[in-house]
Amino acid sequence: MSVAMEEDVVVDTLKALAHPLRYKIMAALAGGERNVGEIEEATGIAQPGLSQQLAVLRQAGAVRTRRQAKLIYYSVESERLAALASALASLAGTPAEVRASNGKRNSTGVASFARLEA
Repeated sequence: MSVAMEEDVVVDTLKALAHPLRYKIMAALAGGERNVGEIEEATGIAQPGLSQQLAVLRQAGAVRTRRQAKLIYYSVESERLAALASALASLAGTPAEVRASNGKRNSTGVASFARLEA
């Protein structure tokens, strides 16, 4: 997937992530791949609600799946979320590449917004 996302893909992905249960699932997957039982245990979301929320995340392309025997493993779709972060950063006027490359914020300090000109 390219870094630039089409507007409808951005909106659909944001809609999928903008739900408390789905966000909780994504947070559980941030630590790495998990199967459905592990996600249920980590989030406290019971079946069949968990399956419904995972289906929405799959449809939005926010997670990827891998089957091993009878278990389905889920993980974060890193490329999609990186492209989403880049799209959001462009709205803020901050290139995502710069923020990601140095991991630092503006060096003027937290209270720089509160400075008044005399």
